Amino acid sequence: MSHSSIATAEIVRRPPGRAASGLRPVAIETGFTRYAEGSVLIKMGGTQVLCNASVLDGVPAFLKGARQGWVTAEYGMLPRATNTRSEREAVRGKQSGRSQEIQRLIGRSLRAAFDLSALGERTLQLDCDVLQADGGTRCASITGAWVAAALAVDSLLACGALTSNPIVANVAAVSVGVVGGRPVLDLDYVEDSGSDTDMNVVMTGTGRFVEVQGTAEGQAFDRGMLERLLDLATAGIATLVALQRKALQTR
Repeated sequence: MSHSSIATAEIVRRPPGRAASGLRPVAIETGFTRYAEGSVLIKMGGTQVLCNASVLDGVPAFLKGARQGWVTAEYGMLPRATNTRSEREAVRGKQSGRSQEIQRLIGRSLRAAFDLSALGERTLQLDCDVLQADGGTRCASITGAWVAAALAVDSLLACGALTSNPIVANVAAVSVGVVGGRPVLDLDYVEDSGSDTDMNVVMTGTGRFVEVQGTAEGQAFDRGMLERLLDLATAGIATLVALQRKALQTR
């Protein structure tokens, strides 16, 4: 699949020569692994994330008897996902705070796509493993995990375990930021590490916000800049949602 650009008046020089409003090249490969009910390898530029969806019988204890399902996620980075080797979190005996925060974000984002009562008393487990990191790993995880979840739901519908689709909306995510004083879409690592503002935006396919995480790393931003960043994210997510749908149609 090829990347898309969203028209804007602002053009800035970026490391790959992209326009300020341009997504990195995006590819969504379905059926990447054999055994998971839903499996996707998503590539956004140099970032690559393997997203597997597993259907598990039962729900967490706090949902026993609630007559609804649950969607949750785990997130991790392989030791050589970056330019230096990092120790496996399993070796350290605990997850980092960053991993815990990201997997909670993925779970929240995916639950926004579901009617949990229609899922039945089962759990949809999303495992997002970063094979290669070049910025935007949480956003790529959310975008890819939604496709993996949709594939898993298709398998439940196909075998008659579900009679109606519990997915109520697409969900995708993208990063935006202020680099060199100008708003840009889909930051890579170099841009992210030097940005004045870093923001992650999660939205549904109907244009509703699920979560906005924004921080002024350098100079504070005003409301006008916030609106410009959200406009960039909205257009970028619309393109990602179209790519999600195409991946499901062409699998």
